[in-house]
Amino acid sequence: MSSATVEAPGHPPAWLTAGFRPFFLAAALWAAAAIGLWLMMLEHGWALPSRFDPLAWHIHEMLFGFVMAAVGGFLLTAVPNWTGRPFVQGLPLAILVGLWLLGRIACLVSALGPLWPSIAADLLFPLAVMGVSVRELIAAGKPRNLMLMVPMGVLTAANLLMHLEAAGRAIPPGLGWRLGFAAILVLVSIIGGRIIPIFTRNWLAKQGKFGLPTPNGLADRAGLITLHIALLVWAFLPASPPVGWLLLLAAAANVWRLGRWRGLAVREEPLLLILHVAYGWLIVGSALLGLTTLGLAIPQSAAIHALTVGAMGTMILAVMTRATRGHTGRPLVADRTTVLIYGLVSAAALTRIAASFLDAWTMPLLSASGLFWILAFLIFALAYGRALLTPRVA
Repeated sequence: MSSATVEAPGHPPAWLTAGFRPFFLAAALWAAAAIGLWLMMLEHGWALPSRFDPLAWHIHEMLFGFVMAAVGGFLLTAVPNWTGRPFVQGLPLAILVGLWLLGRIACLVSALGPLWPSIAADLLFPLAVMGVSVRELIAAGKPRNLMLMVPMGVLTAANLLMHLEAAGRAIPPGLGWRLGFAAILVLVSIIGGRIIPIFTRNWLAKQGKFGLPTPNGLADRAGLITLHIALLVWAFLPASPPVGWLLLLAAAANVWRLGRWRGLAVREEPLLLILHVAYGWLIVGSALLGLTTLGLAIPQSAAIHALTVGAMGTMILAVMTRATRGHTGRPLVADRTTVLIYGLVSAAALTRIAASFLDAWTMPLLSASGLFWILAFLIFALAYGRALLTPRVA
């Protein structure tokens, strides 16, 4: 007998039965394709028919294309788990996938048509995901989780600001991407703070090990609030020295916070350890951003890429691999291919940061970082694609 379940007649295909299935695969494929296009623009002068210049397009598609797909897949899967209500599936889910694709096409060719239709096409997906999430949370009486819609709303507003700046409107330079960048890191810190200690506690308890993660308390919340305030103020005042000190304080508070989660105790299981590593990148990047804001000789690009390639990229792959395995009936254990994926995204982060410091090696390191990134996400798509596209195993 086959280990896979059989799709019942009249039911949607497997890949449309839960949000993580199409959107994790879309996030991986777009992560690889968008960086491939960026390298072609950077190294060979390729031009796109977009209102965004090449650098702005690269930033926009990483934040509002790749990350937004991963966030959408996470929310459309997590919200039903929080509420106990059915997954969005079938035609409604297919429409959401279509809206995300419409946004990618609109941004790719925005210079070929009028401004507002291309902006509307790109904003429809995040607005729809927020609408679905809010409806489900309210219907289930889960107001606590509505707070996650605040950074989602900021992220959508930031997307609009990037479009308006690209169209020549009077927007403070870079405000849109900085605000979106900050909103995503707020989500990473909130979601990471929820799942990392819980998953670690469960694994350690199952192994019969002592010294479980300490429950979050007032000091944890203070560290989280400090980080959120620092990131949001930085978005508006990126050269303010007091913000630099606040970022360093937030990094220090979160070092203490991460230490309480017992990361070293799970070093035997890469599927768990990588979550701790991802949160560690958030701390390193915040500290680097604080130092560069204070005027030290730290390239801002090093801090930005520690937080994007390091924190965002690693956390997204960590969540996508774990959630895919768990929701499709696979063992919650990292196989060799999964460990390779984690190694590649870590190499992408390290080489990209090195490229910011080593001027003589900038282009070779940028190319190497891009290649590591592309391989990490393509291998995820190849290794996990079957699980995402086929029914859950029995």
